This record gives sequence, structure tokens and C-alpha cells, in this order.
Amino acid sequence: MLDLLAARPTLVLLGTFAGAVAVGWLSGRALALAARVARRPFLLRAHERCHLAWLATLVSASELAAVGSAGLPLDVQRPVRHALVIATIGAVSWLVASVAFLVEDGVLRRVKVDVRDNRRARRVRTQLGIIRRLTAVLVTIIGLAAALMTFDTMRTYGASVLASAGLVGIVAGLAAQTTLSNMFAGLQLVFTDALRYDDIVVVEQQWGRIEELTLTYVVVHLWDERRLVLPATYFTTTPFENWTRSESRVLAALELHLDPSAPVGELRTKTRELVEANPLWDRREWVLQVTDNTELTMVVRITASAADASSAWDLKCDLREQLLDWVQAHHPQALPRMRTQTTGTDGRVGGYRDALRQAG
Repeated sequence: MLDLLAARPTLVLLGTFAGAVAVGWLSGRALALAARVARRPFLLRAHERCHLAWLATLVSASELAAVGSAGLPLDVQRPVRHALVIATIGAVSWLVASVAFLVEDGVLRRVKVDVRDNRRARRVRTQLGIIRRLTAVLVTIIGLAAALMTFDTMRTYGASVLASAGLVGIVAGLAAQTTLSNMFAGLQLVFTDALRYDDIVVVEQQWGRIEELTLTYVVVHLWDERRLVLPATYFTTTPFENWTRSESRVLAALELHLDPSAPVGELRTKTRELVEANPLWDRREWVLQVTDNTELTMVVRITASAADASSAWDLKCDLREQLLDWVQAHHPQALPRMRTQTTGTDGRVGGYRDALRQAG
């Protein structure tokens, strides 16, 4: 064991490893200290996200630089150098991806989504989410390609592989047609601003919020806490409702089916009182109208504006409950009723008393 440790190649490689680890640890501590002293949260996040990738890159690159002067036998030096080259490529890819994610996280932190009109912020967040995934895929592909090209056989057959890439691409495209169509649909949704995070949509007769948007699928968080997972092509081939396409403000709309004898004036006065007292109303607009009538009822439609779709949903439910309670308490005859008429033996149209008299 002592002879092994005393050997020059072992000492050089171990010394290089210890020096690289020490430099990486000291640089990390210095960055963390600078972040606390200067009160720069970005530097602290950089240390937390990139420190391990930076340490791996420093160690692998240092060992690769030192392996030539370590004095290893030639038959040992070649596989060790090859392994260190692959390790360095992997570490550099890891570091590049970490830095890219750090920059994207910094941009996301500057985008405020907790504001009244957050349409632009949601668009930026959606596009950055897709760019983040594309960055990870691109860095991974480049890293794998660079690692494979370190093998002599891959470099030898590189020209033939490129020559047959057209045929292989056609075969792969046909085999992965569904996946590719979903990926292109996801890109279309994001970069045409057709769909964003936190958009309120109605799909498959279900109301929900866009919770996750990827290159191949979309997750809709439904109102009853279920998750509806749909392929990205669904939103490019099937009509759907997007309540927050142009702005975050949404109108809460509800309909009441009441008896035609219902006092519309008193109902409008009570609705105004309830709307103005509700904190979910954004103080912009509201209206009550009789929009239709059927054989038995009239349709009273009430709309009131709210800051966002969630507030509009709660506002609509509150108004419906309060108005039905008020109608039941003060005008129970205004609830929908079934009217009947009876005809006597002489052809006269009679009422309830005539029917009793005939029965007697």
C-alpha cells in the first residue's frame, strides 16, 4: 500500500484531485460569503444550483490536464484519458444546463403573477417553461453526441451515418408521428400565445385551470381537484373555451328561472345590494336582464365582473345562493310553478272550486 501511494502517477492524480476539490470548495464558500455580505440572493442561488456541477467540471478537467504528466504507462493512460474526456463532457454539460436554469429562474422571479392583470406574466412563464425543457434536451443531445464522437468507431462511421440520416429520419418520423405531432402542437400553443399557465379553460365540458404545459401534453386542474391530462394536439384540433385569452378579468354570469309574476324591480334592487356588498366584485360593472321566457318561467340573467376566473366563480355561487334565499323568504310565489286549468261539462274553463264541485 505504501509503495502504491509513493508511486508518482498516484501522487500526481491524488494531489490534482485534492487541489481541485479544495479550489472548488473555497470558490463555493467565497461565493456564498459574497452573497451574504452584499445581500445578493442571486449569488446564493447560483451557489446552490451550480456548485456541484462546477466542482465536477473542475475535478474532471484538472485530472484530464494532469493525466499526461502523471507518468502512467501508455496502455493505461489511453483508457484513463478517454474516461476523463467523457467525464469532462458530462460535467460541462451539467454546468451549462445549471447556468441556463439559473438564468431562467432569475427571469421567472422578476415576473409577478400575483397582480390583477397578469396575462403578460403568464405568457412569459409559459414560454420560459418550454424553453427550459428545450434547453435540457438540447444540452443532453449535444453532450451525448460529443461523448460518442470520442470513440474511434463513431468517427470512422460518421460520414456513413450522416449519409443515411435522411432515410433514418423518415423511418423515425413515421414511427414517432404521434409524438412529433404533439411536440409541434406544444410549440404552437406556447409561441402563438394560444395557451398559458393559469389560463381558465373549459374542455370536455369541464372547467379548470392550466396547471402544466409541456411539449407533448397539458394538465388541466379541474374545479373538483381532479387533473385532466390531454395531448397537446387536442388544443390544436378541438375547439375549447379560454376565459382568460385576452385579459384576466372575467364576467360572472348566472341565470335564474322564476315565475313570470316575480317582481323584477325588487329583484334588481336586491341584486345591486348583494353585488355591491360582495368583496369579490371588482367595482366595474354588473347588470340584471330578463333574457328569455318559456311556457312556465322567465329567465333572469345576472352578470357581474370579477378580477379573475376564480373570483368570478365564487361570486356567481354567492349571488345565486343569496338571491334564492331572498326569493324564498320574501317572494315564494316567484319560484317556478306548474299551473293547471279544468274544463267543466258545459265547456267553461273552471278553476279549483269548479273541479271540487264536479267531483262532489
